Order: sequence, then C-alpha cells, then structure tokens
Amino acid sequence: MNSLSRPTFVDLFSGCGGFGLGAELSGFRNIASVDIDADLQYSYKLNFPDSKVYLADISTLDSKFWLSTIGNVRPDLVIGGPPCQGFSRIGLRKPEDPRNSLITHFFRQVLILKPKLFVMENVEGILDARNESILDEALNLVGGSYNIIGPFKINALDCGAATSRKRVLVIGCHVDLSMPSIQDRLVLPSICAVTVAEAISDLPSPVISVSTKSSGYDWWRYNNEVQLSRYAKELKKAPHNIGAKFAVEMLKIGMVSGVMKTKHTDAVIARFANTVPGSVEKISRYPRLSWEGHCPTLRAGTGSDKGSFQAMRPIHPQEPRVITVREAARLQGFPDWFVFHPTIWHSFRMIGNSVSPIMSKYVLSLVREVFDLEFAA
Repeated sequence: MNSLSRPTFVDLFSGCGGFGLGAELSGFRNIASVDIDADLQYSYKLNFPDSKVYLADISTLDSKFWLSTIGNVRPDLVIGGPPCQGFSRIGLRKPEDPRNSLITHFFRQVLILKPKLFVMENVEGILDARNESILDEALNLVGGSYNIIGPFKINALDCGAATSRKRVLVIGCHVDLSMPSIQDRLVLPSICAVTVAEAISDLPSPVISVSTKSSGYDWWRYNNEVQLSRYAKELKKAPHNIGAKFAVEMLKIGMVSGVMKTKHTDAVIARFANTVPGSVEKISRYPRLSWEGHCPTLRAGTGSDKGSFQAMRPIHPQEPRVITVREAARLQGFPDWFVFHPTIWHSFRMIGNSVSPIMSKYVLSLVREVFDLEFAA
C-alpha cells in the first residue's frame, strides 16, 4: 500500500512512541503527535522521521490548533495514554490529582478531531472505586458520538512480550461505522509469553563489550555466539519507512545502541551477586530476573519537576548489575533500531512510561481490521 494511502492517526501524550509504533506497524500513518514533556518526546522525530511532532499542553489545544497543524483532515484513528500517576496503585493515589483531568482532555480532543476510531490506554487503577466517576464522566463526553468497547484489561505478557504490563483499554468506534465483534480477541489474547532468555540473551554485555560512539549514541556489537530466538530475530529486523537512518545503518552492520553500564558500588555489586535469580534483593528491593521467567512491570522514574526519583530497575539474571536500556527495551518489546536518549536516565523514563509496542501492535491490528472491513474498496 502506498504510504499516503494508509489510514491516518494522531498520537496524543505520545512520549517516545511506544503506542505510535504499534499504530505504524499496524498500517496506520502518523499525521500529528503531541506531548508536553520534551525529554520523553526526544526520540519520536528520530524514529518516525515523517511524523509531525508538537510540544504542547494537550489541555490547551482547540480546533484552531488542529486547523493550523493538520488542516481540515479527519484522522482515521486517535490514540493516547493520558498520564496515569494520579490513578496508579503506587504512590499517593489522589483522585483530585490534576493529572487525572487529562483523561477528560483526551476525550475532548476526540470530539474536536472526530476520528473514525479511538483507543485510550491507562493503568489498572483507573478502574478502582475511587476513580470510577472520573472515567465515567470522561466517557459520557463521547457517549453520543461513539460506540464504546471496554474498559477492559489486557497484559503485554499475553500479547507476546517478555514483561508483565497490565493496562486498561477503551476503544471507540464512531456511530456512523458498524462495529464488528473483536472484543473476545482483545480481552483474551492467545499468544505465548516470551522468557527473559528469549528476549535478551543475545544482547551485548556492558561488562565485556567494547563500544563506539556515533550520532551522539554509543554502539555495541551483538553477541553472535548465542542462538537467536524468534522474538529476538523479529526485533532485529530493519524497518520499512520508519526508523532513524543512522540507527538502521548501524543495525545492518551488527551494532546496537543503549548498552551503557550503570555504575554500582562494590557493596551493591556483592549484594546483587548474592541475590538468587527469581528473588528480590533485600535492601534495594530490586527483583533479580531469571532466564526462564518473565520481567515484572518496568516503571518510569519521575521528571525533574517531581524530584528526579529513579524507578526500580531489575537485576540481570547472570551479571551483578541492573539491566541496560537495550535490555529493558527488548523486554518491553521495542525493536533494536529504535533509539531512545543518549543518557541512561531519560531512556529508562521513556521505556517505563511507554506502552509495550507488542501490545499496541496486537490491539491496533485488530482495530485496523475494523477499519478495513468498513472502508475496503
């Protein structure tokens, strides 16, 4: 299909592009991506060079903004994951958290843009009793214009990723479209989960590998002595029509970014070394991964406005260190050509804040089926 003939999407609260990548891989074409956090959005334009990326506060956007950016175009799809800290089951969990109102602003943008379909994702806590009215009121905004599927829960692990990351999804289909039944496949994916070994065992180690620097990033050569799993082979494929040119070229010569080593004290290294794979290190409370197991949910740290706190980072199954950025990316389901930030800190924030691209591709491929059934010539 010609690139310009693909159905279009707008990516709200776009971050580094985990949700957007699933849309691209499902055959949609980006026409606008918006986020307020420049650090989280840093790599979006690199990985999606044909996209239009805007740094803006979504709560302030109106029809004039959209007219100036995409004209009178009606996007086929709007996707977004409004910031979820106010709904999280970790932390203060305040229903009055101002970030909770961004749920409403997502649906307000849907009403302005009038897409044929929309998909919103958030954390499980949005369904808790204390937050129930917030989601209900937000959905009431679009209830007269869209038929709603959900909210329902889905786990990236069940979609073929190597990490457990449970999310709540709401899908809307404009009332002037028919809505085929895809809910069973959305709620109950039947894809085998991937082990940590299948996901990361071929990646280079920052302990024994040598890096080179190019385009502002460090590049490392793969461990070619390890037999590749199907999962690893898929994530090592060069992309079509997306991806930073420099990253794709490095991938083609067997180099990958994001393998910088986190510095640990000797005492921490000793504690990590004495932690049994599959258990939790007693002082840091970091889990140590096991080759045969799966990764727990990768969480983001806070930005500078919230104190720059570092989130939990799992310990490598074999080496006494936390996992690298690239290992976190593989576990989350990002392909190896996807570049993040030159720093470890912002890269982990990007990954921890993102939707698993494997989960988003699974969901949005089903949404694409709805579009094709309705509009196929």
